[in-house]
Amino acid sequence: MCPLDIDLVLNGRPARLVAAAAVRLSAALRDHGLTGLKEGCLEGECGACTVLLDGAPVCACLMLAGQAAGRQVVTVEGLAAAPGGLSDLQRAFVEEGAVQCGYCTPGMLMAAEGLLASDPAPDEPAIRRAIAGNLCRCTGYAAIVKAVARTAAGRLAARP
Repeated sequence: MCPLDIDLVLNGRPARLVAAAAVRLSAALRDHGLTGLKEGCLEGECGACTVLLDGAPVCACLMLAGQAAGRQVVTVEGLAAAPGGLSDLQRAFVEEGAVQCGYCTPGMLMAAEGLLASDPAPDEPAIRRAIAGNLCRCTGYAAIVKAVARTAAGRLAARP
């Protein structure tokens, strides 16, 4: 099969992925060097591969790479303003102990960022619903919920 040239906006910059027609978006992104995204179940059950597609959280393992053509994709690498830095959400995850083994962390961050983009002041039930598709076996979720709530409060306080 001939590979496809897939032009998209990736982490805020124009990019081109090259992938065969049957390649999942998760695999194409990892092949592009974005290894923060994890592939877990490959069935959309664990959430480890969550990315933002046009601002909405999606499981990249459930999409073919070609479906991202012409769209905006943000991976965990795109959260921080500066390479090697941390976003406020990433910093809150670290400071609240919401990061343990780290396998679920990229997907949790992306689900949380998607929530905060659509609801800048989510309550605890809304946060829990937003991360419900992301499995974590280490943290028990309480620290994750606290980190998301802390980030929301900080962003609201910083608004003019």
